[in-house]
Amino acid sequence: MLWPMSTSRSSVLTRAERLDWLRLIRTEQVGPITFFELLTRYGTAARALEAVPELARRGGRARPLTPPSRAKAEAELRRITAAGARLVAMGEPGYPPRLAEIPDPPPLVQIRGHDTVAAAPAVALVGARTAALPSCRLAGRMAADLAAAGIVVVSGLARGIDAAAHDGALGAGTGGAGTMGVVAGGIDVVYPPEHAALQARIATEGLLLAEQPPGVEPVARHFPRRNRIVAGSTLATVVIEAAPRSGSLITARLAGEYGREVLAVPGSPADSRSEGCNRLIRDGATLVRNAADVLEAIRSLLDKPLGEPHPLALPHPALRDQVLQSGPDDAELDAARGLIPPLIAADPMGVDDLVHASGLTAATILTILLELELAGRLIRLPRRMVSLSMG
Repeated sequence: MLWPMSTSRSSVLTRAERLDWLRLIRTEQVGPITFFELLTRYGTAARALEAVPELARRGGRARPLTPPSRAKAEAELRRITAAGARLVAMGEPGYPPRLAEIPDPPPLVQIRGHDTVAAAPAVALVGARTAALPSCRLAGRMAADLAAAGIVVVSGLARGIDAAAHDGALGAGTGGAGTMGVVAGGIDVVYPPEHAALQARIATEGLLLAEQPPGVEPVARHFPRRNRIVAGSTLATVVIEAAPRSGSLITARLAGEYGREVLAVPGSPADSRSEGCNRLIRDGATLVRNAADVLEAIRSLLDKPLGEPHPLALPHPALRDQVLQSGPDDAELDAARGLIPPLIAADPMGVDDLVHASGLTAATILTILLELELAGRLIRLPRRMVSLSMG
């Protein structure tokens, strides 16, 4: 089964396909971008799983790359079910449809709660973990008013503004749109520990979503990945209090890169916790003071139709056809394996730049990049950028 090509209709995987998707995304060196390139190239996850070991070998990997076994995938599915959650694929009910539009959407997510929350228009509300009490109260009021107006409030279950936003949205009651909490670790892991009751309430009354496998404790690298889901699932991101290098500004930056609205609440120039918001406003973010301002800013977006899933690592649909129908021959690939790696630098560079610099076909370049990434020698980045792995 090909990955869903339109978010306007639902497409449901069979159990066998779901296990294959899970095995593929849990394979070492396979991230979201590579996952969908493999799926597009080989048509199904089952065929991609068969191809991965040889691709990695050709890329120069010293030890074999072996996807997780079906038994291991089955065991993870059982842990997800035991946690009261479900594993859903992009395009299925319960998967936030706007998340499919970003450059690196998670192929699979785990959810606990109500599918309708994922489908409703949503706004991210994020901010400082150490926010001042007035800012937390503002976040709670804003979230409650947004939920009462039919807007789902999305946040990351962190201390401070995140928690206040979730609480406020839940406080709107059964008539409100609710809240979606995106956790950085496994869906059965509570972080921070004091949010156990809040996380359980979100799973019961709203929607809880995780990308990492069950049992995974969140570490630093997981939080930017969570932030991309927060930003990608929503029409806009509102920031209330943010230090200059805070995770909230990562969420705001990602929202801007995804073409979503970026909104910020101004604060005192004397308070370092407001410096990030004030900079956002200086650089073009919309100044908002309350839910009414947020609703005004997103009004024109509420009826905007969903777009197609992002083309990810493949530059153009015609190139997909070229790869699938008439891939490069062995002689061209053998020559390219010696030519391409020296052209790639530690700093990010575009796939199109490699095509122009090498004189090779785009299909050949994409094949070599896929081999190098699976071998652990390449880092694939959004917007068709790559860099040399320094690991």
